Amino acid sequence: TIRPVRRSYYDPSSAPGKGVVWEWENDSGSWTPYDMDVGITIQRAYEKQHPWVDLSAIGFCYIIDFATMGQINRQTQRKRRVRRRLDMVYPLVSGTLPKSQSWPASPGAAAAPPVPACACPQCLLVMSVKATASATGPGTATLQPRKAPPAPPAVPKAPAPAPGAKMPDGMATVRGSLKPLAAQGGRRQAASTPTLSSASSAASPPGTGSGKASHPGLGTLNRSHLQRLAIAQSRVLIASGVPTVPVKNLTGSSPVNPALAGITGILMSAAGLPVCLTRPPKLVLHPPPVSKSEIQSIPGISHTCRKTTKKQAKKGKTPEEVLKKYLQKVRHPPDEDCTICMERLSAPSGYKGPQPAVKPDLVGKLVKCGHVFHLHCLVAMYNNGNKDGSLQCPTCKTIYGVKTGTQPPGKMEYHIIPHALPGHSDCKTIRIIYNIPPGVQGPEHPNPGKSFTARGFPRHCYLPDSEKGRKVLKLLLVAWDRRLIFAIGTSSTTGESDTVIWNEIHHKTEFGSNLTGHGYPDINYLDNVLAELAAQGITEESLAQEKD
Repeated sequence: TIRPVRRSYYDPSSAPGKGVVWEWENDSGSWTPYDMDVGITIQRAYEKQHPWVDLSAIGFCYIIDFATMGQINRQTQRKRRVRRRLDMVYPLVSGTLPKSQSWPASPGAAAAPPVPACACPQCLLVMSVKATASATGPGTATLQPRKAPPAPPAVPKAPAPAPGAKMPDGMATVRGSLKPLAAQGGRRQAASTPTLSSASSAASPPGTGSGKASHPGLGTLNRSHLQRLAIAQSRVLIASGVPTVPVKNLTGSSPVNPALAGITGILMSAAGLPVCLTRPPKLVLHPPPVSKSEIQSIPGISHTCRKTTKKQAKKGKTPEEVLKKYLQKVRHPPDEDCTICMERLSAPSGYKGPQPAVKPDLVGKLVKCGHVFHLHCLVAMYNNGNKDGSLQCPTCKTIYGVKTGTQPPGKMEYHIIPHALPGHSDCKTIRIIYNIPPGVQGPEHPNPGKSFTARGFPRHCYLPDSEKGRKVLKLLLVAWDRRLIFAIGTSSTTGESDTVIWNEIHHKTEFGSNLTGHGYPDINYLDNVLAELAAQGITEESLAQEKD
């Protein structure tokens, strides 16, 4: 994926202009710098001697408390340490920069104040672009296909990449040279289509007199600097009306390999052809608006909504009575370890918790899979689970009985909408809407009596309205009734505990793209989710059981 990058100049009185960096402490104990605009906002409040600053105005639900030097999450009340560090001023250039100036300057713009000559590659780049801009006015730049533009004399040609040399990511080299802006480059994309073009040689910097450069020539620049120079010069050429040539995908429908795009761009630039790089695809989470009259029920499935409530564990049977249905006693244990307590099966169980009413030296074999365990360990494992009359082998995950989960109460809606998913243009789409409100944890949850949160609800998920898609929906309804789709635990994305999370059955929450991996096209998704449902004990046989 090729993304546009840009470089910004900051006011000398701002945080980056003074070299001030604000950082927060992450979970590993190291420090992570805030994005540049966040750091500027924090520094502005700090200089005004405010006791705290609320970052919600710029889109973040945090409060920075200067008295304790801490960051407080407004939703979870979680606190992190922050610190203020003095670093080198940004950007690293010599001289004074004018305020609020876009770069490079458009043809005809007022010239910046003169700065002392500098031989660093960055200043060489700036002076070269300024020279190109001054030499190429609006309407005067022409570029014929297959011909390079005229080059000023006494400027050496840029070296071509060595044969067989490893080409880095075409845009990563540019992005790497602008490391201070990496955090915000992804969010602040340029408004126009990113372009990359280059003349076969660059104009001499101003002030070189008879053509002899007073600083190193372009021949001394490495590939990274040459690419930056090409990008800068392309802005001048394209602003002057030079047509661009798009770099098209050479392999069909798959994305352009970044290295291939970089090589193609450099070769076309060397031939004098401006190169246009396409925009990255956009995230499409939801379908176009759908009216109520366009929503249809799903043939073969009754109703369009299903609710679930807390189900009490089956009573009347002791753990020993439940396990008796699934086990055979073993008189002569094999010479191997019990995979629950890791003690030899020929020795007593090593479980040290509350002691079940079973002798610790008894051994049993599960009838379906044949794995052998201490009966003492299996009873303890059952008591620590959902106690719903089912058992799952800890070695191979074979399920005995009907497995149920601990999903909190909620509602599941499902219907057909008149839009097609990418990769399934021959059918409409099944939309599933899950809605679970926050509440209080029950005895089957990790922290009984403690409240839990439910972030991101209602959650919209999508299936193709095909034969296999409807089969998946029917099995998902069984999983919903058995409380297996969601659970309460710690979120792997936010780190928040005591919140509703997905429970090992993947859903597609991205409607028109697949940038996050949770969208379409994905030719293996339906087969994968059927396998995940089977791992929870939900197969076509389950549909017959539910009818019974």
